[in-house]
Amino acid sequence: MEKRRLKRQMIGTVVSDKMDKTVVVLVERLVKHQVYHKYIRRRSKFAAHDEQNASNTGDRVLIVQTRPLSKTKKWRVRKIVEKAV
Repeated sequence: MEKRRLKRQMIGTVVSDKMDKTVVVLVERLVKHQVYHKYIRRRSKFAAHDEQNASNTGDRVLIVQTRPLSKTKKWRVRKIVEKAV
């Protein structure tokens, strides 16, 4: 019997909600520099599918990796962690 792989999950901030059923999520992470051993802040933007258009700019959301939905969308919004003020 084959084990199912766990889906990658990330928490990020919605930076754009101008598209229909799609949001752009900015994910920040800390990476340790190999030589200097200082922590560097890295940013990545992901296009995520939002079926109900529920999230707005500034919301913190949990995104989950999924099958390719379009050329750029390979993530899906699982839930809204925190609404923007």
